[in-house]
Amino acid sequence: MIFRLQETGLINDREFATAWATSRHNHKKISKRIIAGELRQKGVLQEQIDEALDGIDDESEYRAAFDLAFKKFNTMSRLEPDVQVRRIQSLLQRKGFGFSVISRVLKELDLLKS
Repeated sequence: MIFRLQETGLINDREFATAWATSRHNHKKISKRIIAGELRQKGVLQEQIDEALDGIDDESEYRAAFDLAFKKFNTMSRLEPDVQVRRIQSLLQRKGFGFSVISRVLKELDLLKS
């Protein structure tokens, strides 16, 4: 049955992985690392995961992290800067972003000094 679905194009892991990665990255602002884990759990092969994630470059990953952080930052104007930093760091870590991306975002938000 699955083979017939693949033959007719109703199941295509490569297309699924690309659509999943694009959707999760653009709408949920999730990092490539988290997306890769989700795809692995769904049984997608590593080669297809790599191909799907090739469409998300480093700048796009940074932009997603910044957009997410900026939205959070705008809700915390009355909080102390150290609390703002902690909350934004936690949010971005939960979304799977690495230290270098988080640091860059915090610097751009003027919460971390160079």
